[in-house]
Amino acid sequence: MLQRLTLSLTLIAAGFIAGLVVTGRTRTAAESEARLAPRTAAPGTATPRTAEPGTAPRTSESGAADAPRTSEPGTAPRAAASSEPVQPSGFTGSGPDFTRVAGQAVKGVANISSLQVVRQRNSPFPNDPFFRYFFGDDDAMVRDRRSMSLGSGVIISADGYVITNNHVVGEHVSQITIALPDKREIKGKVIGTDPATDIALLKIPATGLPVIAWGDSSQLKVGEWVLAIGSPFQLSQTVTAGIVSATGRANMGFADYEDFIQTDAAINPGNSGGALINSRGELVGINTGIYSESGGYQGIGFAVPSKLARKVVDDLMQYGEVRRGSIGPLGIEKLTPQLAEEVGVSTTKGVIVSRMTRVSEAYDAGMRPGDVILAVNGQAIEDPSQFLRQIADSKPGTTAVVKVLRGSRTMEFRLPIVSTSTTRTRG
Repeated sequence: MLQRLTLSLTLIAAGFIAGLVVTGRTRTAAESEARLAPRTAAPGTATPRTAEPGTAPRTSESGAADAPRTSEPGTAPRAAASSEPVQPSGFTGSGPDFTRVAGQAVKGVANISSLQVVRQRNSPFPNDPFFRYFFGDDDAMVRDRRSMSLGSGVIISADGYVITNNHVVGEHVSQITIALPDKREIKGKVIGTDPATDIALLKIPATGLPVIAWGDSSQLKVGEWVLAIGSPFQLSQTVTAGIVSATGRANMGFADYEDFIQTDAAINPGNSGGALINSRGELVGINTGIYSESGGYQGIGFAVPSKLARKVVDDLMQYGEVRRGSIGPLGIEKLTPQLAEEVGVSTTKGVIVSRMTRVSEAYDAGMRPGDVILAVNGQAIEDPSQFLRQIADSKPGTTAVVKVLRGSRTMEFRLPIVSTSTTRTRG
């Protein structure tokens, strides 16, 4: 009896212990499977892992953040953080590549140095008539003053034609040296200048030169990428990039005929006469000036558009001068409210004729000082520069229809367009 009781207790205890062992193994296996399950991933993807509590997520060798492993029992899973930067919509991840375009274009931009000699009276009062009366105009009192002008130029033909700014050449030029990108320095000569647009055309005795092809500046859009190439501070073959900030800028005070491209590509002293090219490597402008309160680059530069520069070059090659339309000497000013009140008109649109000579086509046609010009050939006039461009761009021999306001009367005049090279005299 006692032996049976002891055997029964022994069997019960053994069964209890066996049950504990089986339960423990089952729980351990279940926990192990739950932790390893998320590690199974599709071929070619990173193995998911969960960051340890309080630490940043670990990343795979590719740099992507690892996905979370299953969290410990009783804790919520954490979201994996991505190390990839969020790109704005439409951004490709890198800027435009101008290496090929710039590498080709710099071959067509030269460095220009111009020596100017100005004869100047060597006296403390060079313009004093009393001093000149007593001491005369003896040659001993006159000396030559030399000055050097530095700038850039663009090669526009393989046989040596170079375009630059007129202010780079100067008025009293005695010697011009053009330094080519291949390190050659060649003496050049002036073919012609056009102060009205600040353009000059030079020629050097060379052939087989690299050329920058003309582009159509009229197709430029605001926001379009452009490159400025030149020799700022004598640093030749300098390339800067920017965008077209505006077109048709006038009344800047650089020249009489103004229709500038505005750009934020860096332009500094020495860039004058250099190339403004588009993203296709075409010449769309001649860098001319900057707006600056410090004398250096402030993000506002101006270039003569290629459409205008090319017309100037063609005239200089063919005639040695630029032939433009004219209606004779005429002074034009912007119409202000004060001027409108003085001449008795009720508008501030248009421009006012401030002065004129009797020897002019405008006077012969019947226009008078005080007339307010409203339109030319049906196109409304908003500022003096626009009016001057309209007349200058008219072909000599044609007729311009000019609409004016005189007091309360609206009138039209038909003005013959003559060439600027024509001089009228009256006996």
